[in-house]
Amino acid sequence: MAQNNNAPEDFPNFVREGFEVKVVTSDNYVKRDSGLIYRDFQVGQGDCPKSGQQVTFHYVGYNESGRRIDSTYLQGAPAKIRMGTNALVPGFEEGIRDMRPGGKRRIIIPPELGPPVGPSTFFSSKQFEVFDVELVSIQNCQRRTIGFYSDVVCN
Repeated sequence: MAQNNNAPEDFPNFVREGFEVKVVTSDNYVKRDSGLIYRDFQVGQGDCPKSGQQVTFHYVGYNESGRRIDSTYLQGAPAKIRMGTNALVPGFEEGIRDMRPGGKRRIIIPPELGPPVGPSTFFSSKQFEVFDVELVSIQNCQRRTIGFYSDVVCN
């Protein structure tokens, strides 16, 4: 089925049996106790991001059938998020927490680590999501206060 949607190479298969879903992958994937599954295509260099730091990354998001649902490459700019601020889907943050700049990884996020579901999101049901992520850079962030105004600057 994944081949029909032009799914990327070595894309996982999701086999539903009742309420259970079995994720079938090649031996190149690692499964964590949390349920997160990932595969490194390229390991970067340097330090992993820490809470409070800003990460800049590109990603392509896929649904279970391998169809692309989102891409920063198509948007023309990478995403930027501060780690540890709950701004990211829990599984996504877990998946990039131990990446290094220049690294490329496929992250398979189980529903329990996924985004909230509902009319305000484009996720209508609890499904696995797959992201191909490229970690571009990590910046340190500092809070600055000017008069009554306060913000966070990352560089």
